[in-house]
Amino acid sequence: MKLIRPATGWLLLLALALAFPFMAGNDYHLTVMSTAYIYAIATIGLNLITGYTGQFNLAHSGFMAVGAYTVGILTVDHGMSFWLAFGLSGFVAAFLGFFVGIVSLRLKTHFFSIFTLCVGYIMYLVIEKWESLTHGTVGIMGIPAPENIGPLDFSEARTQYYLVLFFLVASLWIMHRIVHSLLGRTFMAIRNGDDLAQALGINLMRNKLLAFMLSVFFSGLAGGLYAGYVRFLGPGIAGVEHTFDMTMYMLIGGIGTLLGPLLGAISIPWLTQYLQVLQEYRFVVFGPVLVLLVIFLPYGIVGTYLNRQRRKAALRAPAAPAPSADMASAQPAPKQGATHA
Repeated sequence: MKLIRPATGWLLLLALALAFPFMAGNDYHLTVMSTAYIYAIATIGLNLITGYTGQFNLAHSGFMAVGAYTVGILTVDHGMSFWLAFGLSGFVAAFLGFFVGIVSLRLKTHFFSIFTLCVGYIMYLVIEKWESLTHGTVGIMGIPAPENIGPLDFSEARTQYYLVLFFLVASLWIMHRIVHSLLGRTFMAIRNGDDLAQALGINLMRNKLLAFMLSVFFSGLAGGLYAGYVRFLGPGIAGVEHTFDMTMYMLIGGIGTLLGPLLGAISIPWLTQYLQVLQEYRFVVFGPVLVLLVIFLPYGIVGTYLNRQRRKAALRAPAAPAPSADMASAQPAPKQGATHA
């Protein structure tokens, strides 16, 4: 019998997140946790296309940069309010993702990943070289903080933390609704095999493109939050290393699960923070830890736990009794020409 039901566990995590600002020692801890939440939103989006649909998108950080630069350009260069620019950030990323997906999703397996890797590098080069639009290597400075909503002042670290937490909770809820819907089962059927999905009557291109656009929408939204939180942007946000970081979060937490990307995106940044005292030797410790996790927890922390729970449930389930000879003889003979399932 489970000690903590899933709903109770999520509520406990929410309570801990709400209480964290009162337990944090200083604003720096709030900054680390808020940044982890932002990348958790982007990782949730990557998990949709990779963990649930089976397409590894290496341009994911590029779409996060698209959302961030949408907010930066519209607010700094065109004087638009943060909230309006932020509302457009996810849609601009999804709009661009439509055209990238139409071309890239015609490829399969590692060819798709290589193509998106090239797309991500092109995004980085465009941001770095198109100085009249993106300010080039100088970056965009002075991005305004989100405008106040009533008494809520989002220029303070605590209110910014709760703002990011709100969008993280909303993203998790939306992703939960997607995964546990017919659409989510469609994505998982595509992950299990294109031939199987086509045999079930699934339109592969349409559903892959939809999953891709939803994925980069979350990434663009995370980028918009990042721009309003950090308030400075440079081309480095589009670097492919950020996509590999998000991939690491998924693999360690549990790819293809809801809790796994969140757990990885929160635990790994804090682990690296605590290893800062080792300076350049911190990777000597961090590397073997990752290797051990991959060896002993190949499905990630959450994925391995869920697999063990399924095996235990299967062992506890009573085996169905085999039909006896008398029961078999009592079955009526099928009529000639009848079809069977």
